[in-house]
Amino acid sequence: MEAAAGIPDPALVVLVGPSGSGKSSWAAARYLAREIVSSDQLRAIVGSGEHDLDASADAFTLLGHIVAARARRGLTVVVDTLGLDQDRRLEYLALARGSGLPAVAVAFGTSAALCRDRNRARSVPVPAAALTAQLRRMPGVRAQLAAEGWDLVLDVAGPGPGSGRAAEGGASPAPAGPPGDPGDPGDPGDPGDPGDPGDPGDPGDPGDPGDPGDPGDPGDPGGLEFILQISRFGWGDDPAGWLRSIALAAADAGFGGIALMDHLLQIPQVGRAWEPIPEPWVTLGLLAGLDTRLRLGTLVSPVTFRPAGVTAKAAATLDALSSGRAFCGIGAGWWDREHAGFGIPFPAARQRLDLLEAAIETMRALWQPGTKPYDGERVSLPETTCYPRPVTPIQIIVGGNGERRTLGIAARLGDGCNLPSEAGVLDVKLAALRAHCERAGRDPAEVAVTVLDIPVVGRDRSHVAALVEQLRGRTAAAAFARRHHAGLAADHAARYRELAARGVSTVFVALPDLAGPEDLGRMAQVIGALR
Repeated sequence: MEAAAGIPDPALVVLVGPSGSGKSSWAAARYLAREIVSSDQLRAIVGSGEHDLDASADAFTLLGHIVAARARRGLTVVVDTLGLDQDRRLEYLALARGSGLPAVAVAFGTSAALCRDRNRARSVPVPAAALTAQLRRMPGVRAQLAAEGWDLVLDVAGPGPGSGRAAEGGASPAPAGPPGDPGDPGDPGDPGDPGDPGDPGDPGDPGDPGDPGDPGDPGDPGGLEFILQISRFGWGDDPAGWLRSIALAAADAGFGGIALMDHLLQIPQVGRAWEPIPEPWVTLGLLAGLDTRLRLGTLVSPVTFRPAGVTAKAAATLDALSSGRAFCGIGAGWWDREHAGFGIPFPAARQRLDLLEAAIETMRALWQPGTKPYDGERVSLPETTCYPRPVTPIQIIVGGNGERRTLGIAARLGDGCNLPSEAGVLDVKLAALRAHCERAGRDPAEVAVTVLDIPVVGRDRSHVAALVEQLRGRTAAAAFARRHHAGLAADHAARYRELAARGVSTVFVALPDLAGPEDLGRMAQVIGALR
């Protein structure tokens, strides 16, 4: 089941048309039963049946309460009445405006002859004179709709459920809801710049932006790389088997790689602390033995509990074992609890960012040819003996989006930077990153832009709604759906095209409902639509 093309979702949708015009059939083919509020059905609830006109006043009072309640929660609601009364339409329009929902009117231009044929076939027909009056009113009502200020007026014609065309206006879904809802597998914590309270934190652990020196063609969605970020590990009694099945299914689905979070405890945005979260470099070694071309790396490794030299050694070993498929996401660390629980110091934000700069310099020094001493801007090493060397240059992706310093580190020292996938926030962060590049005398094109995205992808609207209910925790359904762009494969493909147009080269996808390899089939449809 898909919503009508061109209609935002969620939205407040008012159906307008005479009896027999096909309104109820059209709505039932496109919306869930609970999203449709029908005056006929409510007459049956508060009266003796759908045709109990004496119950109309009570039915419409109840209808108004239901429409208002759904609108307040930001949920799609379809008003299935005649829709010919302008005063009632304007009430619904005002309700949509007050709730922040797009307001959509769907006008049915079904022929009078077809309306009369359908009416005659009913067990209890509408009186012929009443239907004639409705048909005569319809042209004037259509003119009123054009002047009432709806975000979208959709004309539907034809004998069946009909096809629609946008007649005027346009609307967009509401913006994303607040962060922090259960099911978000992204790291929330770039410590930011000390004294910069406006830094909202790290949208997630970054990863591989692609082949070194080949960021792809920015703006080309066909060149957009997708990396599966695994954050929840529902492996039951067979951890290795589960991981292998996920990796092989990811390769079959068109993903270009696997990224693992690097945490000592499961983070609260994903699950409970006692749920499994494996040591990533050991786990990636297992995946390197599979017969795939998947890129492999962390998303991200904190400099606070992984000394730079140890991370350099792990990444170089993985690159050698995987024939050049390793990448390394690196960040300043953010979660004090895991440090305290494992007896690891957790420095102040400024010190952590100093460590991040030094770590990048150390790793690059240890990956260079030879064993000679290194004396750099932040680091001095008596020797650089680190074997095996990487097979290919390992890309370093800086995690975090603090505009004052973190993005500056990415601009000066990183091969890429992971940013939020929400378009409005992304635009702001991109501008800041590019400004840092210019100040550092570096071409912004040299710093690959990656994003972490946490989409809810359903087979149809009913499945989407079920996933939202399953995953939302205590977050309001509409807010959770907006934040995770809950929708169908085509909806997500369109959104990823927009990200590619902004210069994004890699999307790290963390599916909040990932339980087994079969769950990757829906993302295969998304990726396939962009190829």
